[in-house]
Amino acid sequence: MGTHKSARGNRLTGRGVVLREWTEKDLSAMVALFDEPEVAYRTPLASPFDLPAARDYLKMIRQTHATGERIHLAITTDGEKARGEVLLNLTSATIGYAVGIAYRGQGLAVQAVQVLTDHAHRTLAIPRLHAQIEPDNRPSIAVVEAAGYRPTGAPAERVEDKGRSYPLLTWTHEDSRS
Repeated sequence: MGTHKSARGNRLTGRGVVLREWTEKDLSAMVALFDEPEVAYRTPLASPFDLPAARDYLKMIRQTHATGERIHLAITTDGEKARGEVLLNLTSATIGYAVGIAYRGQGLAVQAVQVLTDHAHRTLAIPRLHAQIEPDNRPSIAVVEAAGYRPTGAPAERVEDKGRSYPLLTWTHEDSRS
């Protein structure tokens, strides 16, 4: 895995993916990726996710990056076309991801989670990362299992979002160098 910084910002590469910062050029791609029922149901993203929602999301991404709270990166295979997103909440050491419906089943989420997890451990010196997943979200559980995360066994945390209440189980990934 390599970390490459350019004038356009951070790029993380490895495992067949290039993770890069979102730009204004990605607004219509964000709409195509995130304005989808499963993303609306499983994530806190706005729904419908239209062009104004994409602009607001990009603004939030830039604000949380500037304050050191989060890293949001577009998942690409070529450094250009966004196929999803992987993010790291730096205050809670929690990783998240979403892949557009047209790109699911290709291993992109696993690859992106592995690359960002490696970066968090090796470069950011975060010894333990977490993922919180609904117990019935088998595809997401498969992603974290394939990326080396393990269930903590802790009781589910109940959250409320978009008018629904649901449990989240916590998965963890330990830095193997610890």
